[in-house]
Amino acid sequence: MTQAAGSPATPRYGFVGLGVMGQPMALNLARAGLPLVVWNRTPARAEALRAAGAEVASSAEEVFARARVVIVMLLDETVTDAVLGRGGPAFEKLVADRVLVSMGSTAPEYARRLAADVHAAGGRFVEAPVSGSRRPAEAGELVAMLGGDPDTVAEVRPLLAPMCRETVHCGPAGSGVLMKLAVNLYLTTTIAALAEAVHFAQRQGLDLETFRAVVDNGQLGSGVTRVKVPMLAGHDFTVQAATADAYASTRLVADAARAAGIATPMLDLGSDLYGESVGLGNGRLDMSSVLTAIEARTDTARSQPPVPSTD
Repeated sequence: MTQAAGSPATPRYGFVGLGVMGQPMALNLARAGLPLVVWNRTPARAEALRAAGAEVASSAEEVFARARVVIVMLLDETVTDAVLGRGGPAFEKLVADRVLVSMGSTAPEYARRLAADVHAAGGRFVEAPVSGSRRPAEAGELVAMLGGDPDTVAEVRPLLAPMCRETVHCGPAGSGVLMKLAVNLYLTTTIAALAEAVHFAQRQGLDLETFRAVVDNGQLGSGVTRVKVPMLAGHDFTVQAATADAYASTRLVADAARAAGIATPMLDLGSDLYGESVGLGNGRLDMSSVLTAIEARTDTARSQPPVPSTD
């Protein structure tokens, strides 16, 4: 780093968290020419950003010292709290006079409490969880669901444009995450159902390329089927959205549903399958690895002796 913190060349935007989603998102900001300073717990993930013209900080604290608007895209609530020093004296110093943009998936109540803590420390807060996996992130075609004060949301929206083809203000803090959970309920159950359909077709001896053509040219054809059916057919679980993250998302949805007294029968079945896939060692593979849990159930059923007739 050649620029001292607080110098006129200090970047105005920060990005913390360069994982499967965060790295391509931050790259789109850097390639759009935005002055950007970044940090990641695993330093090697920041090298692609350095090559794209971003400055790499030595700590999250340095990012906040040098940027007035900071995006965090971290694994979960525990990691977010640890990186922000939440609950300790460093938190207030970190977020005071800053706009914190949280783009990770969290529980709605966590987002509300984090927003309250940021405001109490003299900062401002916008939640902006996104719909989409790695490929849409790389293409800048994510959809962000925003929660927060309308004026702060309006200020942040232009920053999100290189990453997102659409930004939707869903209401106050917590609303964006709730919308993300509703979308994820649809997504996770859809992928599990698609995996089951591919499994059924394959075990019935159908040609999976023909299956793909029929699905893609029918009413159910979508960007999801065009990406996931070839992956499922080829057992290609190159991560776009990790199975462990999909499973964690189903648990967040279930928790929110139970708190509101809402039944989620399809989600609950899908959650079991994602959990089984994680148990098979697929946590960091793509969520389409849910197929392996379905295959395991079939194989287990076939190995069981037939149930004697009661006639």
